[in-house]
Amino acid sequence: VLSFADIMKLDGRTLDHKTLETIREMAVRRVWEGERASVVIASYGLSRTCIYKWLRKAKGRGNGLKKLKGTKGTGRRPKLTAAQERQVFRWVNGKNPMQYGFDFGLWTRELVKRLLEERFGVSLSLASIGSLLARLGLTAQKPLQRAYQRDPVAVERWCKETYPAIARRAKQEGAEVYFWDESGFRADAVHGKTWGAKGHTPVVQVPGQRQSISAASAVNSKGAFWYTTYKGGLTGELMVELLKMLMHRRRKKLHLVLDGLPAHWTKAVKEYVASTNGRLELHKLPGYAPDLNPDELVWSHAKRTGHARRPLRKGEKLEKCVEDQLDSMAANPKLVRSFFKHPSVSYITD
Repeated sequence: VLSFADIMKLDGRTLDHKTLETIREMAVRRVWEGERASVVIASYGLSRTCIYKWLRKAKGRGNGLKKLKGTKGTGRRPKLTAAQERQVFRWVNGKNPMQYGFDFGLWTRELVKRLLEERFGVSLSLASIGSLLARLGLTAQKPLQRAYQRDPVAVERWCKETYPAIARRAKQEGAEVYFWDESGFRADAVHGKTWGAKGHTPVVQVPGQRQSISAASAVNSKGAFWYTTYKGGLTGELMVELLKMLMHRRRKKLHLVLDGLPAHWTKAVKEYVASTNGRLELHKLPGYAPDLNPDELVWSHAKRTGHARRPLRKGEKLEKCVEDQLDSMAANPKLVRSFFKHPSVSYITD
């Protein structure tokens, strides 16, 4: 038959370290003052045997109650030193697994595990690899794509020399600097993600009739936004018509920054620019560097928040939906200015 004391026993592991330390000291003092150890420990509701361990620890010269102080468990000795963990960070952050002899271009826990085994002779579980990466501040992310043809020297020259020179000259001339880009929209394209049961891909209803429209826009760092829509692909002749629309009733000289799309640099375009007698000047971004153009962020925002988030309803026209959305963006200079705060275009200043 269990006694009341047995029923009321506590699990010391549920108590915090400070409380346990106080109980140990009080219990040993009471035994030293003449109480029976079994009675003392029963009064605290703890296991009968633990008090004898406390008494042995406190016994002997130079020991006493200080031996009953709580100590922090050191745990298992880590397999990697602090220096090795820092090396792992340097290996993974901004580097490509192919640089270390792997045939895959994105980091996985399995690749990090293999690298540790090859370089340090240390074997960790995948769960431990995940904990290590998290502790180092490394998270799984969708990478930005960069063309291997991209010239980092040309990009640096553009950011530090070419564009600042354009901006200074525009200021001296009382001119404006705009960034130009085009994009296409499709009614049957669904961007973004939604929630659904695991293993069952959600279905989004889209129009069976395919609709598409193209748009061109130009933005500046002060929040100005110009756009137009058109059908079909961009040609040199159409580019001239779009530039004429952009320049209509424009009083200040315009420095227009755009990418190297062939339609931007045809003979017809160059002839039109020459005919403006210096009112329009074109500047080409470095090749394979779309991230330097803030107008790319316009299209990213439009496709994340527009009709892609709400597929077209029956009877709706894609062109009208796109124009309505671009109209609302043009009426929101604060939103347009926010695109210029992105780190990839931080080189652009007023």
